[in-house]
Amino acid sequence: MNFSSHAHCGSRTSKENIPHSIKPEVSQVQRPKQRTVLGVLSENEQLMLSCFSLQGSQFSKHSSISDGSQLTFLGCPSSSSFDVYVEEACEVVLAASGQEVVSNSYYEDAETAALQNEGVRLLLELSSSSCQDVSMQSENDKYLMSEQVLCVSQYAQDIHRHLRESEVLRPMSGYLDKHPEITISMRVILVDWLVEVVEEYQLRSETLHLAVNYLDRFLSCVACVKRGKLQLVGTAALMIAAKYEEISPPELSEFVYTTDSTYTKKQLVRMEHVFLRVLAFKMAAPTINQFLQLFMSIQPLCANSENLAQYLAELSLLEIDPFLQYNQSTVAAAAYCLGIYTINRSLWPDSLHYFTGYTMGEIVPCLNELHKLYISAESRPQQAIREKYKSSK
Repeated sequence: MNFSSHAHCGSRTSKENIPHSIKPEVSQVQRPKQRTVLGVLSENEQLMLSCFSLQGSQFSKHSSISDGSQLTFLGCPSSSSFDVYVEEACEVVLAASGQEVVSNSYYEDAETAALQNEGVRLLLELSSSSCQDVSMQSENDKYLMSEQVLCVSQYAQDIHRHLRESEVLRPMSGYLDKHPEITISMRVILVDWLVEVVEEYQLRSETLHLAVNYLDRFLSCVACVKRGKLQLVGTAALMIAAKYEEISPPELSEFVYTTDSTYTKKQLVRMEHVFLRVLAFKMAAPTINQFLQLFMSIQPLCANSENLAQYLAELSLLEIDPFLQYNQSTVAAAAYCLGIYTINRSLWPDSLHYFTGYTMGEIVPCLNELHKLYISAESRPQQAIREKYKSSK
């Protein structure tokens, strides 16, 4: 099995850098400058504007907001069809139709309009300062903030419950028995190669975790995959994961290039089609990374502990046995514990014990296996994950 393509990937670094985010564009209204999406308002324009007038006086009690992702707009619910955009000079609220809402069109009473204008002014000040703070953060801080944006306290329990219910469906640990031509070492080489491709195209860690999840689930459902087709299966898994997770996934030709043109575009598209049918188009899957990010939003770690926990989580992707025997949440908890103990000599915090229901005794067996893998990582021939986390980022 030849994964020589990663040797050529280095020459393509300048060819395409995948952006981490794309600012929203609004085509219906002409604007001199790019606007920044700050949040969302619900219901209709009239209710939205009435929220401004009713809650505007409360801003004086809350003169600063520490986290832009936690910003609540005047007590209004967060799910909506309205986007709030802020420029240096004014604020424009867009209705679902794309028309700008004039602030005084729904107000006949001058006093109410004055209160509304005061609320808008205060909102503009708070929002502008929040945007300034975000713009001064490092790229790593922006990434961490984007990872934690869905881990807000009011939804954390619901998110965790849904992930725990979904993780019951996982690949079988002994699925390679159905594939006589594929060995454990071949899968390790494949995952190591996927790590290099993810790094080359600057894809997210979640994309890697999803790709390995798709790979294992696919191989669990089929039998007798040929040795020469294993890289094609892995490439299709990564391509689907990138389409699911990334804002701007690499083009089909880029995935063909990563295989050193071992496979054609037609072969890759056919494999993608087979992949989706075998997995019944069930692409939403809980991963170790999702649980780990949720845990770290409940009980934050220092930067070193966090990076070590993420490194351990990716190391676990290399091995089928024993990590497929554990739930994804258990492996995430073990990575969290080993990371925080190695750096700070702390153990599983009470906050996460109450949040997850996991005791230290339930985590220890998986933690011991993860520690063995951690100790042996340096002596392994596959070093893509170690090289990734040795970088300054």
